[in-house]
Amino acid sequence: MSMQGVKNEEKIELSKEEQKRVRARSMALLGSIIKPVRHRLWVSLLLVTLSQGLRVALPGVIAIVIDRALPAAVKGDFTLLWWLVGGYLVGAIIASALIAVFVQYAARINQDIMLGLRRRLFAHTQKLSIEFHETYTSGRVISRQTNDLDSIMELLNSGGNEMIAGILFMIFTAVAMIVLDAQSFLFVLISFIPLWFLTRWFQKRTRTNYRKTRVASAKLIVHFVETMTGIRAVKAFRKEAQNQVKYADLVEDYRDVNAKVIQLFGIFDPGLIFIGRVTAAAVLLFGGLRVIEGSLGIGVLLSCILYVRSFYDPMEQLAMFYNSVQSANSGLEKISGVLEEEPSVPEPETSTPLTEPHGHIEFNDVQFAYSNGTEILPNFSLDIPAGQTIALVGTTGAGKSTLAKLVARFYDPVKGEVKLDGIDLRELSDVDLRRAVVMVTQEAYLFSGTVADNISLGKPNATREEVESSAKAVGAHEFIMALPDGYDTDVNKRGGRVSAGQRQLISFARAFIADPAVLILDEATASLDIPSERLVQHGLKTLLADRTAIIIAHRLSTISIADRVLVMEHGRITEDDKPAVLIAGTGKFAKMHKAWRDSLV
Repeated sequence: MSMQGVKNEEKIELSKEEQKRVRARSMALLGSIIKPVRHRLWVSLLLVTLSQGLRVALPGVIAIVIDRALPAAVKGDFTLLWWLVGGYLVGAIIASALIAVFVQYAARINQDIMLGLRRRLFAHTQKLSIEFHETYTSGRVISRQTNDLDSIMELLNSGGNEMIAGILFMIFTAVAMIVLDAQSFLFVLISFIPLWFLTRWFQKRTRTNYRKTRVASAKLIVHFVETMTGIRAVKAFRKEAQNQVKYADLVEDYRDVNAKVIQLFGIFDPGLIFIGRVTAAAVLLFGGLRVIEGSLGIGVLLSCILYVRSFYDPMEQLAMFYNSVQSANSGLEKISGVLEEEPSVPEPETSTPLTEPHGHIEFNDVQFAYSNGTEILPNFSLDIPAGQTIALVGTTGAGKSTLAKLVARFYDPVKGEVKLDGIDLRELSDVDLRRAVVMVTQEAYLFSGTVADNISLGKPNATREEVESSAKAVGAHEFIMALPDGYDTDVNKRGGRVSAGQRQLISFARAFIADPAVLILDEATASLDIPSERLVQHGLKTLLADRTAIIIAHRLSTISIADRVLVMEHGRITEDDKPAVLIAGTGKFAKMHKAWRDSLV
């Protein structure tokens, strides 16, 4: 199986080739987020090196005090003792100060790394095409932005500092033991054999289990987001109990996976402690025999025991650090997968400028199929002159919305070309295309902020007069003024809530203030009641003048304002004429219109 992008990201057991590819991708991401702060990392490394060097030197001073300074003091010479005690205190103060500076400096670096990664992930997720977001659920996106980023932050904030300090401390301790007494250090080297087997065993088992925790966590978030997003449907169909059972199962799976990880630590951490204690006992036993023989000073033995005990302390911290590493590694795998995804409709490297869009649209031998292989448009051609309003009708799955998505360039055709004013959409910059083409869907989304803020999204530099004029044009001004603070009402605060129809009118105003050359209405009036629809009909007649409009609607009252009606079936146009001509005929549109008229009686 391929591990390209987010494909198969929930797979637990990976082959060696897949592991190698995912690891390389994760390390490449790690390198890229560290690169901007690499010079500051060298400064951080210098600080921790000096602090750990001083920390390791202090037990060595104790050996000199016991073996040299104290015998001299017994004889009445306190000079060396005072110097060594003073040096010990000064060294301890400097080491503590350096550690304090290192921790604060490293924390600032870590926050800058996370800031860059958060911005990068958010920007890239927005950049990805509609096709990605239609298959990759919002719950997964949230999981990447929260759990996975948090695991990396935890590694940087705690584990990273401890790892660097711990490794340096162990290296300096090893050097100090070799200088003081190489024979004692041999016991430490021998202890590496059981340590290697223990660590290897732990590594293999935790890698898989941490991957399971990330998958289980993502499933929890996805289910929660889907439930809360669709809470009206949950209430309407009494799905609370069913959802609760499913959520309980997911929580239990998550608990079980985490319990397995904790069990592994319950073996690994005591194993490290046991090996350290056995090594210290061995050094004490054989060192004591050498002290009795007179071949080893008691001060050196004491220092070696202190070094052995402190040598294994960082290993216990490294065990916890490895916990963070495994968790962060799973997060890196998921995030790097998202960042590896490329937009399916990329912006051209060299774009063709569209100075004054007129709205002439052409479909030339277009073929289109979704990624699952379902063909929607087999061989489609269509010409829509600038300024014409067309209505698309047909059964569900006929290809109406797909046609609209191709015009908006949410997707690119598999074959053929879609042109705007004679320019292939794939040659236009995103700025020019979004300025020329605007789509209004049935799902009218309002962002946090005021009503005026939401309308001015269509034209960020719009004046209040322009905002109000666009609202008046679509029949939204009256109900907006009835809100607690009018156009300054926060749509998410108590009293500022608006109905589905009112949200749609605000989205209409947002689209109209953008003044596009091409306006697409995809079932945009479906959520409006009859009075609201009549208001919009009046606004549409005025605002659609001299612009190209594509209207997809099942309500024939909305279609009546069109210059031309296209009836689609299975990705082909079966009828194409003025509404009056089709109504007078005997085709499918005539039958649809008759059924609609009869329903009004």
